[in-house]
Amino acid sequence: MELRSPAVRAATVSCALALLATVSACSGAGVDGTPGADGLRDPYFPKQGNGGYHVAHYGLTLGYDPESRHLTGTADITARATKNLSSFNLDLKGMDVSGVTVEGKAARFQRAGQELRVRPAEDLDRGETFRATVRYSGTPETVTDGDGSKEGWLKTEDGALALGEPNGSMAWFPGNHHPSDKATYDIEVTVPKGLKAVSNGELTRESTKNGRTTFAWHSAEPMASYLATVAVGDFEMKTSTTKSGLPVVTAVTPDEAKASKKVLAKIPDIIDWEEYNFGPYPFSSTGAIVAREDDVEYALETQTRPTYPGAPETELVVHELAHQWFGNSVTPKTWQDMWLNEGFATYAEWLYEEDHGGDSAQETFDALYEGDYFEDDEDNDAVWAFPPAKPTSAEHISDSPVYERGGMIIHKIRQAVGDDTFYDIVQGWAKTHRHGNANTKDFTQYVEEHAGGDAARKKVAAIWGDWLYGEGKPDKP
Repeated sequence: MELRSPAVRAATVSCALALLATVSACSGAGVDGTPGADGLRDPYFPKQGNGGYHVAHYGLTLGYDPESRHLTGTADITARATKNLSSFNLDLKGMDVSGVTVEGKAARFQRAGQELRVRPAEDLDRGETFRATVRYSGTPETVTDGDGSKEGWLKTEDGALALGEPNGSMAWFPGNHHPSDKATYDIEVTVPKGLKAVSNGELTRESTKNGRTTFAWHSAEPMASYLATVAVGDFEMKTSTTKSGLPVVTAVTPDEAKASKKVLAKIPDIIDWEEYNFGPYPFSSTGAIVAREDDVEYALETQTRPTYPGAPETELVVHELAHQWFGNSVTPKTWQDMWLNEGFATYAEWLYEEDHGGDSAQETFDALYEGDYFEDDEDNDAVWAFPPAKPTSAEHISDSPVYERGGMIIHKIRQAVGDDTFYDIVQGWAKTHRHGNANTKDFTQYVEEHAGGDAARKKVAAIWGDWLYGEGKPDKP
């Protein structure tokens, strides 16, 4: 069933190439290249990402057999060199690489850990747009994070689930796997007939041949690789729209269909509420993937289509959909800035509860400060374990200070500037950095510049020292 012309996908890539071509005047033709860096020196994941180029588009063609757990893949990567390159790296964990080409010519390559180093037949000039194609196959890995959670390519009862925060995407496709390098995507997945393959964006093609079905998904808006997903299984898929006509695509494992029905029906209203508070929805579709509870231990804000472990509660749907603005559209420059994702999404839960007959955001704030929010004292104490902007290590970037204390910071800003200015700041921040990257310094400067006068600027400036960067529990507010 052809749902969208292939010309749409071609137009997206052409537009990306046209933008990249504008820098061609800076080309360093004739200058010998040097190797691109094998990492971007992220404060918590220094080997994530690679230097010397930026990716514009990923075209991923995948085939998966759940019974053998065998994945075959071809990754067509369109990128622009940011320096004269004699070689460049891609992140790929595991898998067997059978060949690499750059601009249609065979390229030499070598593996070292998660690094796939590619040596093109000819050096790449600064500003040059190039296409690299990697052919690979094997059994993709499940990655265990420092906090014990599983990501990468997860085996499920009837298929697989690919999740990527913060390191897992490199287990199923080669790329520049750091949140600072966002790109558009076409993800085509072929699976045994009878199964579904769900991904980000919009379904552009579904076709069956020789007992196998191909699903082609298109994401026109930029996406960080950790937000890309593939879910293979016996899903029940439904499509509806919001009042404004935004497509809502849900894929639910049959085991969770009945329990999920009521909450998933709320998605259009939740999107409308979040648009009222945060500004226009930043993507061309929305929805959900609901897996079995034992398929994955956590929910994730996979772009346009958040993933849930079993039927989610309303508050969790609010949280993950809020990430479409905060984290997915406005993406952190490094993992040190993750509190910007989770603080806003956590505060969205508080606002939703406040607007729907529950506790006010102030009451939630007070409960956290007084140690009455969690049932366990250890969990209440954990809120103050470290400053949100300075997690103690990579293993702790998803700990309570990033979420709950992050949400408290957003509430402190609201207290300091008042509701009218607060919502202007929230919507302005989302609009200013729409489909881009930002860090904590960008945010604090933006808030101060839009706080509305010297007195308000002084109030918010004091928040950074005590709440954002300060050690321990701040004095009673």
